[in-house]
Amino acid sequence: MTRGGGEPFDDRESGQISILVVGMVAVTLTIILSIVAVTSVQLSRIHLLDAADAAALDASDALAEEAAYTQGVATGVPVTSSTVVEAAHAHLASRERPTRLSGWAVGPGTGTPDGRTAVVVLTGTARLPVVTPVLSSFGGGVTITVTSSARSDLDP
Repeated sequence: MTRGGGEPFDDRESGQISILVVGMVAVTLTIILSIVAVTSVQLSRIHLLDAADAAALDASDALAEEAAYTQGVATGVPVTSSTVVEAAHAHLASRERPTRLSGWAVGPGTGTPDGRTAVVVLTGTARLPVVTPVLSSFGGGVTITVTSSARSDLDP
């Protein structure tokens, strides 16, 4: 077999470009899916942080009555770790969970370090678009942990 100029036609390289195209499509799809997944996790983290901020603010107003009666309120609302945890659980129960998260919970470390500041730790599992069915065999998603703190100070 010859080409138009009389040169022999080499059939061994026929179809080589299709392998290159398939490889480039696979690399491009991998990059696009990675960008979508990272963006989804970041948006899930923002939703979880928003919930943690609101729960910490709510928990900072959870007055520990026994501490208020014995120590007074002086410059801030006294809180205990148990009142912070209870307020955080109550806040999450009353709030609708974002669709990007398959679950969320109050994490260890929630409480108060000084009796005035409420620290809320939330953990959640982010759903990743397109790849969630694949990840379900490996645990289901990406676990995110955020921490937020709030303090209710009183003006003298």
